[in-house]
Amino acid sequence: MALLADPDAPTDIAQRMARTLPDRLTDRSGRGQRFDVEVVSEPFTSGTEDLSTLMHRIMDRGSEGNWDVVVALTDLPLYSHGRKLVVDLSHVHGLALLSLPALGGFRLQTRARQAVEEAVLSLAGPQATGAGGSPGSQPLRGPFIGRLTPIHSGEVGEEEIADLRYIVSGPRGYLRVLLGMVRANRPWRLVPGLSKALAAALATGAAATVNSTVWSLAASIGTPRLVVAMVGSIAIMIGWLIVDANLWHRTDEVSPEARKRATLYNASTVMTVGIGVLVCYVGLLVINLVWALFILNGQVFASTTRTPLDAAEYWTLSWFVASVATVGGALGSGLESDEAIRAAAYSKREQERRSVLQDDHGDQRVTSVGDVP
Repeated sequence: MALLADPDAPTDIAQRMARTLPDRLTDRSGRGQRFDVEVVSEPFTSGTEDLSTLMHRIMDRGSEGNWDVVVALTDLPLYSHGRKLVVDLSHVHGLALLSLPALGGFRLQTRARQAVEEAVLSLAGPQATGAGGSPGSQPLRGPFIGRLTPIHSGEVGEEEIADLRYIVSGPRGYLRVLLGMVRANRPWRLVPGLSKALAAALATGAAATVNSTVWSLAASIGTPRLVVAMVGSIAIMIGWLIVDANLWHRTDEVSPEARKRATLYNASTVMTVGIGVLVCYVGLLVINLVWALFILNGQVFASTTRTPLDAAEYWTLSWFVASVATVGGALGSGLESDEAIRAAAYSKREQERRSVLQDDHGDQRVTSVGDVP
């Protein structure tokens, strides 16, 4: 069998899974079957999100490799009849397509392994016989499909390659996919990806820490206003990055399904950038605190603010300076290229998807201009 995985995160998950998957499948099959697992890293979702196209690509790749079972993994969210897809299976062709975001943002490796195990055992097991004498589909079991999960079977068209489909729906399903998309984007990568913005933030923080006016403001400000300053600076940073790097997803389609997709993509963008900025903020707070402990003189501070420089004042000053530095970092992020910010904020598949959308919109604008008499 083969694990056909999109590059980046899906390939990493597949490679870790392949270390133990053969033994687990052999133990669970109970029929003395032996499973050899090969990981193939290819961008099989490049340029499309259409399920029929993807299943044909997987089927063609499986024929080339001469595998009995092929399970494909992608970190793109996929849809079926307006519902968010978890997995498609074709028992006739021995194929499965798994959308990792639908597994949620927590315990992804474990959930992905469980889903792949259930899919392989279903595809490789004895087939039921349908009413017309044709091979039927074995439903998935185990912890992957349970009463406490929002996963349930979905509708499959007669002309589709798949014969069994699982989807998620409802508020829990929406939240599950949203967290899965954020997890696929790996928001912690935003921190090293904003080198110029962080340099500007650190410079702003270092200068503000030794500024007597900032001392007086920090000594007189209360906790509620510090919270407002923190939330405001983080919101400014998030908004600036999204607007400046053109991260907001827009759609020209008017269908409710397209609007829902756009809302989901934008929500994942805000959460991804928000988590990355929050990590940066905490890092700035710690660095500013260390810098203040090293550079400040208690007598000079007390003579300026009429307040002794104790632990509370160190904390308050560092907290206030972190907010000021974050605003400086937002301005410094304008020095970053849009491509660098997108690379830091999105997974490879999501970057390619958005690039294709931008190219399509650009072609449509050029065509519209060319059609004007």
